Amino acid sequence: MTSKDKQLSDTLPAEAEVVPEPVSDPTEPGVSAASWPPDEQRHMLRMMIRIRRFEERLALLFKRGELPGFVHLYLGEEAVAVGVCSALRADDRITSTHRGHGHVIAKGAGVERMMAELFGRVDGYCRGKGGSMHIVDFSLGIMGTNGIVGGGIPIGTGSAWGDKQLGRDNVTVVFFGDGASNQGVFFESMNLAAIWELPVIFVCENNGYTEWTATEKLTAGHIADRGIPMGIPGVQVDGNDVAAVRLAVESATDRARAGEGPSLIEARTYRWHGHNEGEEAFAGSYRPDEEQAHWRQREPIGAFARQLMQAGVLDQARWDSIDAEETVAIDNAVAFGKASPFPDPEEALEHLFAPSTTTDRSVSA
Repeated sequence: MTSKDKQLSDTLPAEAEVVPEPVSDPTEPGVSAASWPPDEQRHMLRMMIRIRRFEERLALLFKRGELPGFVHLYLGEEAVAVGVCSALRADDRITSTHRGHGHVIAKGAGVERMMAELFGRVDGYCRGKGGSMHIVDFSLGIMGTNGIVGGGIPIGTGSAWGDKQLGRDNVTVVFFGDGASNQGVFFESMNLAAIWELPVIFVCENNGYTEWTATEKLTAGHIADRGIPMGIPGVQVDGNDVAAVRLAVESATDRARAGEGPSLIEARTYRWHGHNEGEEAFAGSYRPDEEQAHWRQREPIGAFARQLMQAGVLDQARWDSIDAEETVAIDNAVAFGKASPFPDPEEALEHLFAPSTTTDRSVSA
């Protein structure tokens, strides 16, 4: 390990955790990011750090009892969200999951409004009514995180259908987990996307566990192969390699914009924390320590940072500066969220229905 590597490893979070069988040898270098401008590569690193620091803070806030409801953290999976969203245009759209903080931050959501939403305050993206699992901002192309397993799959497919009907060259990415890959709506949506050649990319984040059960005990074969009978190309990528994820998504977006239809990407990754925060009170220990240690060795942020250092795109001083800036940004986000007021109870029934488009339907005698 070089002195730079040692310095870098010392700055990584002490709580870094682990992940399922790797797709490639963790000692081998990842896919090169050299095809993108240096500023873009550093921005990808920054976004992963932003997600990491945001999620770490949520873990602490939850333990202190300061967050209402459940939270499902994205720690360890940052490379998937950033790899995917860095390949999209600002006007492309995503649908997300119950573990969606990383997705929406990578798509452009601000951490201050995110934090306010998680605190249930009016300055949040949904005025505090959505919370962790129901964050929406159409202006950013965020069609919503979703507390229903697989719930975002048909929504994203419908988004792509709309683009096809209107002749737009936008792309919609549907994030879902390995558990949702066994839902009927996944196959129904792929079938429609295939026959209509919709510009949708199905991205499965396979973190090895469907809640508290190992995915291999519930899911047959490779998820990436499930679109083959429908003519949908599928690929499995190392979800801890942000460059590999981005390249796969760039290829899929090229197909979609060219009118060639949907693609399926299975990103193999791992969540460091449990299915939800606080699960230790009832779930017990279900992930082997050795497995967690193995995947922590494949920590995605440090691996990408070392690659950028070796390419001369990043040095320790720049790394320290980025990390410090993002840590301060999260401090400010917490302060912003706590300072925001709670919604007025009289708002409870607002935003439940679409605005009325009343027309005169009276029938003359």
